[in-house]
Amino acid sequence: MADRPNFIGLADRSNWVRLRTLVMLRWMAICGQLAAILIASGYYDLALNLPAALFLVGLSALANVISGVLYPENRRLSEGEALSLLLFDCFQLAALLFLTGGLTNPFALLFLAPATIAATALERRATTIVVALTLVLVTILAVAHVPLKLRDGTAITVPALFGFGFWLAIVTGVLFLALYARRVSTELHAMSDALMATQMALAREQKLTDLSGVVAAAAHELGTPLATIKLASSELADELADRADLRADAELIRDQADRCRDILRSMGRAGKDDLHMRAAPFASVIQEAAEPHSQRKARVHLLLPTGGDQRQPMVRRRPEIIHGLRNLVQNAVDFARTSVWIDLDWTDHHLILTITDDGPGFPPAVLGRIGDPFMRQRDTRPDPSRPHYEGMGLGLFIAKTLLGRTGARLEFTNATDPFLSEEERTARCGATVTVTWPRALIEVGEAELRGQNMPLQ
Repeated sequence: MADRPNFIGLADRSNWVRLRTLVMLRWMAICGQLAAILIASGYYDLALNLPAALFLVGLSALANVISGVLYPENRRLSEGEALSLLLFDCFQLAALLFLTGGLTNPFALLFLAPATIAATALERRATTIVVALTLVLVTILAVAHVPLKLRDGTAITVPALFGFGFWLAIVTGVLFLALYARRVSTELHAMSDALMATQMALAREQKLTDLSGVVAAAAHELGTPLATIKLASSELADELADRADLRADAELIRDQADRCRDILRSMGRAGKDDLHMRAAPFASVIQEAAEPHSQRKARVHLLLPTGGDQRQPMVRRRPEIIHGLRNLVQNAVDFARTSVWIDLDWTDHHLILTITDDGPGFPPAVLGRIGDPFMRQRDTRPDPSRPHYEGMGLGLFIAKTLLGRTGARLEFTNATDPFLSEEERTARCGATVTVTWPRALIEVGEAELRGQNMPLQ
């Protein structure tokens, strides 16, 4: 889509996290830390450095209070602000664990939280910083920490093998959860962005369809007054044959009325019958969808069935159908060498459309993902063979989504083996998209057409 609207992309994850979210998570951590310290000291009789531990918990609480005072709770954090808060939490947790046994403390598992949040909400660079810092702090705590002791001086130790296992488990958990959360988050936001683009494309097509109806109605309603103006001005011109100056004015009025008529006629080519704005022959709808790309580098051939029932079904001119098919034709033209073929067919129960080009076909590596938004970083280097291609998979995703709303089933294949030599390839050797509709879903029934002026076949 050459005129793809701008929206938040996957590379821009700023302003996604609210301050309130991180503050609430930190308050939960503070309550848990405080309860763990008091229970360990009072119930389990562990000898802890209570002043230092409570100071660290209070420092985290103070940071929450300051954040609440300086900023509103619904503030969206920038990339740098969210990164700073997560780094603070990493250092605070590391300092607290240093005083309470290092990785032998079961609550060392909380190191997973900042890395997971960063992988979900921040960009790759910020996520890498948080994960790297977490791994460094975990490694330091594995070899340097204040050992846990009971009040009678008994040291609580674990075998070296278990200590190494704790370190390895936390490192593995941080890396795995960060990668997993990053992958899932990326796919979710890719789908969200693609659906947003689909909604915007559909809204644009709906506005164009509505505008066409308004123009057609205006052309119909203004036809009578313009004809009256033309008749009156012609009679005035005849009566003012002896008044050259006034006759010229009357003729000017008549000519301008003719011009207005021609303008409205050209703008309202769809006709004055509202039925034609809602329904049209199957081939007419397909031709309307393909028309913007019919004069580009590849010639578009529209082919009707040669046998069987030649009466074309009347289908609804839904914006989803027009825009979805237009994206499919655009993709075919972008990759075609010289020709694109659109074959139409219908049975008693289905309408079938097949778009084939003579290009290289779909890459085998992505054939199974056709119709999903790839959302990879766009290659800014121009490709002369496909000047309008954006390389994000959005065009086919939008087409699949919009046509799916109308009940269509899409199948993406290659017409021939893409690994064949040029001499072995047939004319229709490129990508093939087959769209199949149940007739009952998009065909206009006889009851709707009865009593209306039928559009020309």
